[in-house]
Amino acid sequence: MFIRAETQTVHENYKLLIGSIVPRPIAFVTSIDEEGIVNAAPFSFFNIVNNDPPMIMFSCNRLPNGEMKGTSRNILGNKEFVVHIADEDNIEAINYTSINAPHGISEISLAGLTTVPAQEIRVPRVQECKIAMECRLVQHVDLGKSDMIIGEVLVFYIEDELYENGRINIDKLKPVSRLAGATYGTIGRTFDMARPQYDNK
Repeated sequence: MFIRAETQTVHENYKLLIGSIVPRPIAFVTSIDEEGIVNAAPFSFFNIVNNDPPMIMFSCNRLPNGEMKGTSRNILGNKEFVVHIADEDNIEAINYTSINAPHGISEISLAGLTTVPAQEIRVPRVQECKIAMECRLVQHVDLGKSDMIIGEVLVFYIEDELYENGRINIDKLKPVSRLAGATYGTIGRTFDMARPQYDNK
């Protein structure tokens, strides 16, 4: 079948997107508001966009009235944020930070998580997360009803047990991904595949 996006509602298109583009990694983002309160929230519109210099992006939907959510507003205000990778050991607490917390209340404390100082920026990282990336804002893209944030990674925090000869041990990280609806996924069967080489003989 063919479905024209323009013939569907926003929600219908959304369901097709999140059901097709899977699995999606989860960025658990911390930021700081103007009062110094730490904001934390998960985002599954998230990926790498560049490696030299290292850059990552995530997209944050706006509120129904068109206002930016706290994460976007904070990052535009002070140009800094930390992205953590969600894993099996902390996914329940990370999911809890998606709660609609009142202004002035940190989702970190509600979820029972712990902040520790970052190395290069003011925004703290979350101690319970095995991987964290301290980022400086590079570009904000206004998408109308959402905000795309692109940041340069300044510092990688990686738990020692995950780091093996410059690589991440995926079995020890145990990352969690987002599927459709309220469904999540973990790493199942993996396999290697060599990139083909062109032979012009």
